[in-house]
This record gives sequence, C-alpha cells and structure tokens, in this order.
Amino acid sequence: MNLALFDLDGTLIPKDSDHAFGEFIITLGWADAGDFRRRNDDFYDDYTAGRLDIEAYVEFATAPWRDRSNSELLKATERFVETVVRPMLAPQALALVQRHQRAGDVVAIVTATNDFVTRPIAQALGVSELIATELARDELGRVTGAIHGVPSFREGKVTRVQQWLARRGLALEGFSRSTFYSDSTNDLPLLERVSEPVATNPGPALERIALERGWPVLKFFP
Repeated sequence: MNLALFDLDGTLIPKDSDHAFGEFIITLGWADAGDFRRRNDDFYDDYTAGRLDIEAYVEFATAPWRDRSNSELLKATERFVETVVRPMLAPQALALVQRHQRAGDVVAIVTATNDFVTRPIAQALGVSELIATELARDELGRVTGAIHGVPSFREGKVTRVQQWLARRGLALEGFSRSTFYSDSTNDLPLLERVSEPVATNPGPALERIALERGWPVLKFFP
C-alpha cells in the first residue's frame, strides 16, 4: 500500500488559498480594502518567511465572515471556487492526483489553511481526504476565531497525519512508499518523514534543499 500526500497552496494551486479568500471577501464588501489587505499581505509575508503566528492569523482571517449566516457563507464559498479556484487549476496537478488515485494509493491533501476555505477546494480537486487546520466552533456551530486541536502547520502536519492514519489503523512507517508533494520549507518536517519527498513548484529555499538532497523537483506553474 502506498500513500500520497499533497500540500495545497503553491503545490496543487498556484496561489495561497487563505490569502486569496481574503482578497475575495474584500470584493464582497466584507472586509476593508485598506487595512485588511495590508494585514493580510503582512501575514502572508510572515508565512513565506517561516515566522507565521497561525493562531493570530486565523483570528484575523475569520473575523470578517464568522458572524455571517450559513446561507451567505455557502454562496460565498461556491462563488470563490467557481470564480477564483477553478480558473487556476492546472491540468498537470489534476493529472498527478488522479494518477495516484488510479494506482489505488491512499491520497490526502495536507494544508495549513483552514478547513472552511479548503474543503470545497479539495472537492474541486476530487480529493475526499483533507487534513487542514480545523476551526473551533461554539455550541451553536459558529466559528469562534480560535483553532481546534493541533494546527496542520509545520511540525503539526506530521502530528495531524499520524492522527489521521491512526484512526484508520495505519501508520506512516507501514506504507511501502509514502510521498509528500510541497512547495514550502514550512513543510520540511513532513517532507523529511516520508520515503519520497517531492519539491513541487518550490520556492528558492526549498529548491536549494531539494537539489542538495537529491529530491525530485516538479514545476507546474510559471
């Protein structure tokens, strides 16, 4: 049995979905085009530099929409996927996912972005298993702005993958081959745990590491 894990942002899609959703809600009039955009950009820069405070970011990113009605949110996410996500889906990325699925591999997307934003994207990619940062909810099911459990970020991705596999009676070490595709040095903890790390559309830092270590490098996006 083989395992294929995929990061999402920058790996299967060329943009950061969390940042892109922030831009999208500005177009809806749910967030300020000045201060919100500036802070959203700052948080993205922190992520790229490997210093993101993910708890602070989740509280910030969910604030403009977490008090919206379920019907508003459903319409917004559907429009986001159709107008922002689908146009940037690369045939090569879809083909790679489908190749692993046809081979009978266990396939999952493992992303630091929250489950509210990424579940419909995973569905658009045809992937049913999603390991994402889970948003905490109150007794009425409303998003609170906090994170539930371990965020799927940096070392947390290893923890969350292990938890996900354990619930299925599996373990990372039990696979004949385990592959993880990622673009970011934030994902080094999980890249270093699988048997086949693949630098996919990597940033300069990860590409240097991949070349030094002899890891394969894939590039889907210009």
